[in-house]
Formats: sequence, C-alpha cells, structure tokens
Amino acid sequence: MKNTKIVATISDIRCEADFLKELYQQGMNVVRLNTAHMTPESAIPLIENVRKVSDKIAILVDTKGPEIRTRVSKEDEENGIEVSVGDLVELSGILDRTSPEGRKAFGVSYEKFHTEIPVGTKVLIDDGELELSVVEKNDEYVVCQVENEGKIKKNKSINTPGFTVSLPSISEKDHSFIEFAAKAGVDFIAHSFVRNAQDVIDVQKILDEHNSPIKIIAKIENLEGVERVDEILDHAYGVMVARGDLGIEVPAEKIPGYQRHLIQRCVERKKPVIVATQMLHTMIDNPRPTRAEVSDIANAIYSNTDAIMLSGETTYGAYPVEAVKIMNSIALEVEKSKEAQSSIAVPLVDGEPAAFLAEAAYEASKSLDTAAIVTNTKTGKTARYLAAFRGEKKVYAQCYDATTARQLSLSYGVYADVFTPDEDRSSMVSNALKGLTDKGIVKGDDQIVYIGGSFGIGGGSTFMEISTANKLVKK
Repeated sequence: MKNTKIVATISDIRCEADFLKELYQQGMNVVRLNTAHMTPESAIPLIENVRKVSDKIAILVDTKGPEIRTRVSKEDEENGIEVSVGDLVELSGILDRTSPEGRKAFGVSYEKFHTEIPVGTKVLIDDGELELSVVEKNDEYVVCQVENEGKIKKNKSINTPGFTVSLPSISEKDHSFIEFAAKAGVDFIAHSFVRNAQDVIDVQKILDEHNSPIKIIAKIENLEGVERVDEILDHAYGVMVARGDLGIEVPAEKIPGYQRHLIQRCVERKKPVIVATQMLHTMIDNPRPTRAEVSDIANAIYSNTDAIMLSGETTYGAYPVEAVKIMNSIALEVEKSKEAQSSIAVPLVDGEPAAFLAEAAYEASKSLDTAAIVTNTKTGKTARYLAAFRGEKKVYAQCYDATTARQLSLSYGVYADVFTPDEDRSSMVSNALKGLTDKGIVKGDDQIVYIGGSFGIGGGSTFMEISTANKLVKK
C-alpha cells in the first residue's frame, strides 16, 4: 500500500466497470472526469460504474473554467489561416468581422478581448504552438505580429502570459456541471484557472445552494494563482498544480520552483495537493515510460505531494492499466528512500487540539515501535493533519460516512473506512479498531497510536492513547 495517491482521468467512452476495476486494483484512488470533453448525460454511466466497482473510489469533476478559444471565418474552418514570421494579423472579440485593411483576421470567444488586452502582450495559440505579439490597438480589434510560422485554426486555446482578462470564473457549462455534480453525489470539484479567492467562493456558493458536501480543488494554472495561493487556500479544500497551462503562462524553467512552492504551502496549511500533467505522457503510445518521466514522478513525491495524476494516459492511451501500475510501483519504490521526516515544517494551528494531538501522534509513531496511527473522524480534519507530517506509518481513518472516507483519498498515507459509531468513548474506540483487526489490517499485538474524541460524534479529537490493538478493543 503506497502512501502517495493516484488520480486517473477517465473518459465516458472508455469507462466499463471491468476496466475501472483493473485500474483500482493497480493503485488508482481517484477518478477524474474532464468536463471539457463530456456532458452531464454522458457522465452518468461513468459515475455509476465507479460506484459499482468500489464505494472507496473518489470522483473528481474537473470544470473548464474561464478560457478563451479562437474563432475563424467559415471559409477558414477547414484549413485554418496560414501565417508566417512578421505577418500582421487582426484579432477581435467581435464575431464574423472582416478586415477592411485586407489583412488576415480571426476572432476569439471573449467579446471584450480586444478592448482589454494591452499593447506588448504575448498571445499564445494552441498551447503555445503559435506566438503573436500585440503591436497596435484600435476600437474594434488589435493588430498582432506573428512570431513563428504556423496555422490559426478554429477552437484552439488562447493564453496571454502576464495578463489576466476579466472573464467570469464560471461559464454556463461549468455552472450546469457543478449543479449536476452536487446532485450526482461526487466528491470533488476541480475548478480550472483559479486566479483568486473569489473564484473559489463562486463555486462554493453554487454548492451551498444545493447543500452539497463536495470539496473544491483549486487548479493553479497561471501566475496570479501562484502568487495568491494563500488566499485561495483560505477557501479551497486543496490545490492541483496543473502544469499544462501553467507551463504556457509562465516560463518553463520556473515550473519546478512553482511546483515546490505550491506543495510546501499546501503541506503547511494541511491541505491536499495534486501534481498533474504529462507525468507518463509517452505511455499514451508506448508500454514503458522515459527515465525523465520516472524522475519527474519521483521528484514530486520527494517534494511531498499528496497525489499524482494521469490524464491522456488513461483516457485514450494504449496502455492505461500499465500506466497506473508503473506509477504505483514508482511511488512504492520512492517512498522507501524518502526521509523519515518531512523536509517541510508543519506549524501548529492556534486553538486546535486536533493539530497538537496529530503532531504528538506523529512523534510517538516515530519514537515507539508502533504499527499504525488510527483515528475516528467526522470531518476528516484530524486525518488530514496527520497526513501533513508525511510519516512512515499508515494512518487509518475510521469515518462515520462514505463521503468523508472518499475525500481522504487525496491525503498522503491515509486509508479510510466507514464504521458504525457509538456515543460511548470506549465503545467507539473498540468499534473503530475491531474493523481493522477483523480484516487483518492491524494485528492484535500491534502497538497502535489512537486519536479519538471524548464527546461523541462531531465533538472533535480530544485524547491520544498508545497501546496494543487487543487491549484497546477489550477496553
């Protein structure tokens, strides 16, 4: 059992229960749905099949977020607009506009784009394949100079490194998918292109309207998101380091530093963090990864990420099961050689007994001959606090409902299950441990560090005990 969690992106075209079961058996913990390529209707059988395989697999719905796409005239839809270095091209948010100057012209999906973007800004098209520079600004368009040869095709991504347009954080499609997710009972919303706290608050407002317990993962994909990660973490459950668009928005050489910074802030704030994009990209077509990809995964784990993610490898790749298996084996091997103590200091939370008990339990698990740390939890908070220390010993969280258990699928070293609670303190400890001993996860003579609460369900963690599983069960 690895400590690092694996998120696998699944397509509605390839989502059979047997396929999902294989991925789960090889180490997948969370299923990601990319809503850019599906509808709520097509997502229903995928969600149903995940639940058929296991109630422990968490489901993460990934929104499109505030994005801009290219628009071209009907005559250019088939072949695109060919451009060469030095060409001047007109760009506008006004649809179906033709250039009175006779220059090549295309549009974008955001109507105010040409009024907001300043002269000197870089415009990257199709994930950076084509670069333009804004050299002149007019009321109805801007003039851009082409920096490299290529084609402007329809519906391709637009990025403006160093400049943020005033797009609303939630599109109509995002809104409908968030509402669908709330009704479908998924576990996470990963919201794309989060720039600030308000973007997270906007999503939370929709979830609150539906009384949904779904947690929000903020996808950091631009410099503003990196710089404002602390205010984002005030409202988000966790963060995804989405290196695809981030690598377009900022210079590529800065990505490793930003990745380490985001992981560190999440660990310090005791929030889950996922590292994503092209981790095993060559396995879309090949049965084995490159050495660089193996090192990339290893570096993310050494940097103390909670989870690592697969995208095209499991949606349309030729070796999806093998990709999960290899990622799982890399995690297991790297965790053997990790430092016993995290390089990131985990500060205490003022006025939080659970945070103090989590640190004490972690220190006890290091100093004493203990097999595991066990905690019963209503919200998962104590388990997340324990995960922040990135200890060697597994954390077994005994939860009162399946939703909380699944949400801990993103927390490092935490394995959650559901048990029948009891208001009596001794009975609660006994019931929580008995489930683990009955399954053989914990042996009777194993010494356990146990964190629990004296005031019933929802009363918070208030005590710690260290003893063998047998004694705690009998007690």
